[in-house]
Amino acid sequence: MDDLMWNRGPIGGPFALIDHTGKPRTDEDFRGKLLLIYFGYSYCPDVCPTDLQQIGLAIDGLGAGAEAVQPIFITLDPERDTAAHLAGYVPLFHPRLIGLTGSAEQIRRVALAFKVYYAKYPPDSPDYVIDHSSFVYLVDEAGKYIGFLPSGTAADRITETITLHLSDRTKR
Repeated sequence: MDDLMWNRGPIGGPFALIDHTGKPRTDEDFRGKLLLIYFGYSYCPDVCPTDLQQIGLAIDGLGAGAEAVQPIFITLDPERDTAAHLAGYVPLFHPRLIGLTGSAEQIRRVALAFKVYYAKYPPDSPDYVIDHSSFVYLVDEAGKYIGFLPSGTAADRITETITLHLSDRTKR
């Protein structure tokens, strides 16, 4: 948690996954945009859909500035969250939201890079849930971790945070 809070360790990094249209995607595909990255799963009963809804509303609240931002949802449940399944899920929250999935190993690697906790419970049940940490990660245009917003952050606060970063960028 200290790494996330105080930006003390490497957070994030390269990844290669599949988007909700079946297209291979890497972190390099998103250079030049501020990223809002959210880890979760589509079968989540409450937290994930609530946070994704707020992210979508925040993107809408940016107006023309939204073009500089890319919201991304990375599943922690690649068994159920296939590209085809995500194709029906992510547009419910925003048309620009990109859903990413991959093999269990690919997901494990990217989750570790972002210091995401997750565990399947109960592990042998077909009706499992994924217990997981829940943050909106902010990654700059060069792919560098900026910080995070906690789960439950309202859309207007997300929009405000993004707007501050985008205005800082234009001052550079």
